[in-house]
Amino acid sequence: MIDTVIFDIGGVLSTLGRMNFYRKFDYTEEYRERLMKDTVLSPWWKEFDRAIMPEEEIIDRFAADDPAAEKDIRHVMKNINGIVVRADYAIPWIRSLKARGLRVLYLSNYSEKVLRDCPEVTDFLPETDGGVFSYTCHLIKPEPGIYEQLIGKYDLDPHKCVFLDDLQANLDGAAAFGIHTIHFRSYEQARKDLDCLLAEENA
Repeated sequence: MIDTVIFDIGGVLSTLGRMNFYRKFDYTEEYRERLMKDTVLSPWWKEFDRAIMPEEEIIDRFAADDPAAEKDIRHVMKNINGIVVRADYAIPWIRSLKARGLRVLYLSNYSEKVLRDCPEVTDFLPETDGGVFSYTCHLIKPEPGIYEQLIGKYDLDPHKCVFLDDLQANLDGAAAFGIHTIHFRSYEQARKDLDCLLAEENA
């Protein structure tokens, strides 16, 4: 019987606004794509989520990989509000699940910078029963340790949990612990899949 629903945040309880964020700046489309590759699509980006390397050092790494764009990299990284966008469905969805007696947690690769620069995105946090951000434990999905952090912190029975994420690798990491998984592709699809799973497991 499932008693706990675990949500990813970026791309699940919020939407990804990367391209629209870069369109706020007066650059050509080609240059915007270049800056995206230099920053949010860079291998260094995950270090924001892991939060071991200082933020300024990560930005230095972005710039070192494309010195000709350094000024603009530093400019766009000053405030990344809009890189993720608030999802209107998040709070009603969480409330509907809690009304059914389910515990609702989050497990997210999420940086302190995104939390700080995009505060409106996570207005649903008080509605949840808690969770784990990657930046607080210095581990990122799909590393086993981050799932262990959540399981241990909330004394979870993995077989009574379901995890929703938009990336298959992260779902595979959860499934290795025996957690049920749902691949989030859209709110409508994921809500339907979750309702079906709950009906099946909790009948």
